[in-house]
Amino acid sequence: MDKFDLIVVGGGILGTFHAYHALKLGKRVLLLEKDNYPVGATVRNFGQVVPSGMAHEWFGYGVRSLEIYKEIQKEYDISARNLGSVYIASDEQEQTLIQELHDHYNTLGYEQKLLSKKQVLNKYTALKESYVKEALFFNREISVEPEVMIHKLQAYMQVKFKQFRLMYNNPVIDCFSGGGDAEIRTARNEKFQAKKVIICNGYEFKLLFPDLFKNSGQEISKLQMMRTAPMKDIALEGNVLTGLTIRRYESFEEYCPSFKHIKHPEHYTELKNYGIHLLFKMAPDGSIIIGDSHEYAGVNHFDDLGFNLNSYINELMLREAERIVNFDVRKIASNWAGYYPQHPEKHILEYDLENCIHIRTCIGGKGMTASAGYAEMSIQKLFA
Repeated sequence: MDKFDLIVVGGGILGTFHAYHALKLGKRVLLLEKDNYPVGATVRNFGQVVPSGMAHEWFGYGVRSLEIYKEIQKEYDISARNLGSVYIASDEQEQTLIQELHDHYNTLGYEQKLLSKKQVLNKYTALKESYVKEALFFNREISVEPEVMIHKLQAYMQVKFKQFRLMYNNPVIDCFSGGGDAEIRTARNEKFQAKKVIICNGYEFKLLFPDLFKNSGQEISKLQMMRTAPMKDIALEGNVLTGLTIRRYESFEEYCPSFKHIKHPEHYTELKNYGIHLLFKMAPDGSIIIGDSHEYAGVNHFDDLGFNLNSYINELMLREAERIVNFDVRKIASNWAGYYPQHPEKHILEYDLENCIHIRTCIGGKGMTASAGYAEMSIQKLFA
């Protein structure tokens, strides 16, 4: 039986960065992914790394994640581009919120600046003058390409760390402790041992410890997103976040005194009912990701969300996008649904089963932004 210092179950962004930080400590690591390659939330998102939207310790994890992405990018192209993030205020209430967040981040020394309407329109010529009032720009924040980043990261790890083993198409169907170590068994009836196992299972709740997850209080969020055909000469670089995002993200809720007093314009009502907030991110080929929406189901009713796309939700997003940008957002090349687990009270679920089996999951929508920094802290604690 092969023995390792660490086995990580789950090859998404959270599991992969747990493996990465253990490898940096010199540990012998096995990373097991149940599918042929990662196909979950890690590859079905915007690829925006935006600590500015996080609060409390998660802001710190996000800032550290920026550093980690940039460190790796210097050695190996994982698609990280330092293009910044911008929050576009469309009315006076949103202006007040970005000004208050600007003041908050000044106290932390987190670099950002307010942009006047003229500055915004000069930099992002794809935005409509009628929408823009002011903006808050964070120049340190980055974008990655979600469909390729995780593959490039894992390829980099295979090149850099000789003590790393990666196995796709290997569902883990059993995990237990014995003799002080942890043992796992795969669907291929292969067995592996390790001093520690970390389970980063995303929304897969049926294979390992199903009773634990059944009573965990998690809920599943379903997101709808779209990608346009490649477009030429569209100035919309970086992470572009709009008024609905300003009214949604936790950093505004936690750090802006006016947040609890703002009123929502009537035309936002139906959008908020579907959890819609408009984000844009341009890929290197000129295509633009547009989204997203949020529908929810309890952890025991995940299948009720379905895998179909609600065309009315897409239409609502496209109408709002047409209010914001001046190019044809209806040149859609693809659309998809993404799913991630979250908890209404906890930012992440952490279970420690005896001293050798550890569950780290349910990071919500913070995975791309905060996984790298959070996983570093998690590994340091487990191997202290």
